[in-house]
Amino acid sequence: MYWYEYCPKCTKSKYNLLVFKNDQPFLPLTDYYHDCLGRIDKTSARSYLNCILPFFKWLDRLSNYKRKRVAWNDNAEKIRTVVEDYLTNEMYCKIRDKDTYRFVSLTRKSPNSISHFLSALKSFYKAMIRLGYYTYCNPFIDDKATPYQFRESSVRKNKSRMPAIAGTEEPLNHRRLTDSYFKIINEEWQPQIIDDIELPYQVYLAGKKVNWSLREMIIARMLFETGARASEIIELTIGDYRKRQSHQELITFNKGSHGRKVKFLRFSKDTVKRLFHYIDSERKSIDKNHLSFHELPDEASLFLSSNGKPFTYHAWYYHWKKAMKANGISLNPHKARHWFVTSRLREIYNIAKNETEIQQRKNELIKYMKWKNPDTINVYEHHFDEMKHQELHEKMLKQMQQNEKEYIKKSKSSRKSKLRVMESQTIESFDEDLKELLEGLE
Repeated sequence: MYWYEYCPKCTKSKYNLLVFKNDQPFLPLTDYYHDCLGRIDKTSARSYLNCILPFFKWLDRLSNYKRKRVAWNDNAEKIRTVVEDYLTNEMYCKIRDKDTYRFVSLTRKSPNSISHFLSALKSFYKAMIRLGYYTYCNPFIDDKATPYQFRESSVRKNKSRMPAIAGTEEPLNHRRLTDSYFKIINEEWQPQIIDDIELPYQVYLAGKKVNWSLREMIIARMLFETGARASEIIELTIGDYRKRQSHQELITFNKGSHGRKVKFLRFSKDTVKRLFHYIDSERKSIDKNHLSFHELPDEASLFLSSNGKPFTYHAWYYHWKKAMKANGISLNPHKARHWFVTSRLREIYNIAKNETEIQQRKNELIKYMKWKNPDTINVYEHHFDEMKHQELHEKMLKQMQQNEKEYIKKSKSSRKSKLRVMESQTIESFDEDLKELLEGLE
């Protein structure tokens, strides 16, 4: 088993996160995570780590090269062979030989994380070579790749090029050919449109059946009501909640904001009641000082694990996965974010009176989701009309509550409620701006 824990604040260590293998510290992955922190943001580093942990487990248990297990630090040929096996058998990809590298084709069964997985492994071996853990060449780099070269030509001979904005000369081709050993050839991002109004209530009911605590239920409700990423909710502090005047709002970081609190989230009054009940009951009982909401310092974590430490994504995902598996639901938590956007867009098209209003409300949604150019809260709020969003959002939250009551009533009256997740790839009533809007979710 491979897993990780954050270092307690009271412990002095050069590591703020430790990766374990069978309850023993595993330094290669630990040092890899900390090497990433100086190069990419914390969220991306943790995402890379989460992406390759299952591969390391598979490597120890199921890898096979000439009837022997392969270790992560074996030579490049062995690593490439077992990764091909992993991509084929575990990720349902098709591999085709091409000169000195491999083409990777995705199938319908392939997860949408293939590119992320290969990037994470390529990054891992770069770090291991840099840190002296790995003595071979990087298995994920085609060392025989021909460097891309281009000749800089100009219409105005023997003179410097005109600026691109002039439009008088052919643009320069700065496209860099990838040096990756595994090249994905049919990867095209497709927006995931989750168009099932009952999806949140299916998830809540699934959690209830496996005895989710109040903590898990609140996080799930916030996922669907705010459109936030799970980490943006799980890592909240008491101060993040206090800094907004409304009880229905809090501030949080955004992907790529390097921990800066650059956006706010808004949720229902029902979730507010649940949150305060959690803080002053369930959370208070496991807090080492047993403090209530008004006694807690701003830096205190909003959600705590059962041992009183800050709750982590890794610990939370265990509960999410358990509920989904027990109830036969195949649902990545990130789809809650897609569901939120789909619901908001549908609402926009239903209530907008003309094309101008549709575009205006789309822009409001873009700014709420913080998809482009994250900035400080003051600048962010200066460009975003909160009242317009609150008016529309409040209507959505009230409708969600009504839908939830109807769903619970219907599920009780039915002997056997079949859980399902309905997805569609296109919604005819949405224009082509939908794809551009949804790209910010990834």
